[in-house]
Amino acid sequence: MKRLTTLLLSVLAFTSLSGCQNDAGNTTVAAAPQQTFKWKLVTSWPKNFPGLGTAPERFATMVNDMSAGRLQIKVYGAGELVPALQVFDAVSQGTAEMGHSGAYYWKGKAPAAQFFTSVPFGLTAQEMNGWIQYGGGQQLWEEVYAPFNLLPLPGGNTGVQMGGWFNKEINSVSDLEGLKMRIPGLGGEVLARAGGTPVTLPGGEIFTSLQTGAIDATEWVGPYNDLAFGLYKVAKHYYYPGWHEPGSMMEFVINKTAFEKLPKDLQAIVRVATKAVNEDMLAEYTTRNQAALIELKDKHGVDVRAFPDDVLSKLQVLSEQVVAEVSAADPLAQKVYDSYINYRDQVKAYHAVSEQAYINARD
Repeated sequence: MKRLTTLLLSVLAFTSLSGCQNDAGNTTVAAAPQQTFKWKLVTSWPKNFPGLGTAPERFATMVNDMSAGRLQIKVYGAGELVPALQVFDAVSQGTAEMGHSGAYYWKGKAPAAQFFTSVPFGLTAQEMNGWIQYGGGQQLWEEVYAPFNLLPLPGGNTGVQMGGWFNKEINSVSDLEGLKMRIPGLGGEVLARAGGTPVTLPGGEIFTSLQTGAIDATEWVGPYNDLAFGLYKVAKHYYYPGWHEPGSMMEFVINKTAFEKLPKDLQAIVRVATKAVNEDMLAEYTTRNQAALIELKDKHGVDVRAFPDDVLSKLQVLSEQVVAEVSAADPLAQKVYDSYINYRDQVKAYHAVSEQAYINARD
């Protein structure tokens, strides 16, 4: 009996000790709640504007879902936290952790930035994605933005844009002389070379500026967005193609200090979500633009017409001159230009026997 009692006491003691160890072990396994990050994302677009404005909202939702709420991002439209064209500075200075805009707005800070939105007569959306992801474009982009403590990532593409809205016919290059047109980036430099006056305006100011005569013409995006802005109410003629923006890539800019504070898994989630948005925007514009164009023509009677061939030919000559001169004036811009042009020449050669050849055959 004494031996049995001693044995039972020993078992109970061992069980009790094991229970304490298990509790301690369970406490270790059930780690403290993971840190939650709250970011601000500022944009250059009106809040929830179709395509451009909804893209960062979709991004924020995806990141929240994939991170189980560990990274929460609040999106601000243009002017809600910072003005539309101050996104770059706001993120660089840490006022917001992220931004969504177009790189050509920052040409005054870094001339090479323009190559990462669109180049007149340059890469299409598909080609732009190829250059960024597999042609060395991303590495160069990061090099351009490094002095500003920014990490840039693709944030969507509108595809080939329309040529713009005009209150007079464009029958020759001379019709561009003296024309005040809202057109940013390298396209604006080309217009200036043709005798026009380029004006940079955020999207929210375009309608009023065209209505009051502050500008004579404007480019914006394409039928989907132009219909949303009601530009058909203040301009007569709608021209194509968008020679100035053949594949306009939007950008996410991230404050590098904030990004590096994220755990590796959250960093990966951010990168994956930007890629998803980049693909999603192009799919949306490809789908929505034709329906919007039909509405502009059939319901609102918009005069849709092509630029004359001689006008496009002259603009292409001027574009080559402008892009080469902008690049030659800045060593980093020259480095980006060389990469861009080399990739363009290679992809043009292949697309001549693939994409372009097929489209020609289909038509």
